[in-house]
Amino acid sequence: MAQHFYDNQIRRFLIQFARIFSDWQVTKGKDPAGNDILVRVPVQYGDSTRMAQAVISNNSPSSLPSAPLITYYVSGFEYEQSRTQDPYFIDKLNVRQRSYDSLSGTYEHSQGQAFTVERIMPVPYKLSITVDFWTTNYQQKLELIEQIGVLFNPSMEIQSTDNFIDWTSLSVVYQEGITFSSRSIPTGTGNAIDIMSWKFYMPIWLSSAAKVRKLGVIHKIIASIFQGNALTDMKDDHLLLGTRQKITPYGYKVLLIGNSLQILPATQPFSPSNNTTDDPTNPDTNVFWSAVLNMYGTVKSGVSQIWLQNPDMDTEIVGTISFNPTDDRLLVYEIDPDTLPQNTLDAVDSVINPHTKGPGQGLPAVANGQRYLLVEDITDPTGAWGNLVANANDIIQYNGNTRRWTVSFNSAEATDVEYVRNLTSGIQYRYVNRTWVKSYEGWYEAGDYSIVI
Repeated sequence: MAQHFYDNQIRRFLIQFARIFSDWQVTKGKDPAGNDILVRVPVQYGDSTRMAQAVISNNSPSSLPSAPLITYYVSGFEYEQSRTQDPYFIDKLNVRQRSYDSLSGTYEHSQGQAFTVERIMPVPYKLSITVDFWTTNYQQKLELIEQIGVLFNPSMEIQSTDNFIDWTSLSVVYQEGITFSSRSIPTGTGNAIDIMSWKFYMPIWLSSAAKVRKLGVIHKIIASIFQGNALTDMKDDHLLLGTRQKITPYGYKVLLIGNSLQILPATQPFSPSNNTTDDPTNPDTNVFWSAVLNMYGTVKSGVSQIWLQNPDMDTEIVGTISFNPTDDRLLVYEIDPDTLPQNTLDAVDSVINPHTKGPGQGLPAVANGQRYLLVEDITDPTGAWGNLVANANDIIQYNGNTRRWTVSFNSAEATDVEYVRNLTSGIQYRYVNRTWVKSYEGWYEAGDYSIVI
């Protein structure tokens, strides 16, 4: 079913045209001091046969016509083939708005939304308008001619709208001819009202609806994809046609710690790397999220997203973002829990070096169910851990019934990928290639994240 589209385009031109003839004055006698009495001449839409007669007579047959009065009406509307241009042309215009504060009703200095406007070639028409000047005497007619006639030499420019992306808003008004006098109203024996008809025309355009699209910005480019199995080829870093390339503007990196996402310069080193269980710290940098994100549009808190792609995992971590009110270097990153890897092992209380810490010595007293992830071997069966012998990367657990520490997860025998969360830091770890690494928190290189405004 066709959609109805009406944008008041012709009506806007008529309203602007009427303003040309508004606020003109004629004299109507003199006051006791001998000064001219000026009378403003009203302007209304209507022809000189029925519509205007009904207006000036107040819809009553017993009311006498009043003057002076200016009326105008459309006398012609036709297609102008001489101004036809390529009907299939589409002009694309990129628009970036300033952000608007709806609470204060003011525009801010930061960038708002960005759009692409596709404007379809408009259709040319010639709009002819006749203006009738209703006067009661010869003097009033001459006064109006002298005031208005000097405006059209040879034309007068008008604008139907102040929308700067409307390429059809400008037009010009040309005069086409004058019928100086007509005394046909009213007919009969009454005093005639003199009518002067002045013809004008405007070359205008009628536009169809424009296509407005949110401006798309490329955040990641994947080049040289072999023409085979697309899903497989996109994951292959050694393709026949070259190496896959990932490009991020300015090469910025990001660091995820908990629900805090920091943007970092391309030269920022990783310390410590993602391949350790050590907790990373936020570097002191001068790169701010607002400056980067404002290039692409307005961030909607709780709606805009950043997708993180861990090169060693098949899934992407998706989270909504909002600005940190106290530190513009950080974003508050609310992760969608459905995109996180699921823990395969029970959580551990902490990641520890068993040579420097033990129960009651830097750690809480023993309690049933306590679990620790080891970063060093336990080889002394007479130490603080009792007769326990365990390897680095093992997970040990205290059994309150037997009052002994046991190996809950034997890293030497594990062959599958495992996930476990550290209750102290909140970091999730992944066991792969016989070592524990951070599963999704940590550093992300340029190209390993996508911004969805």
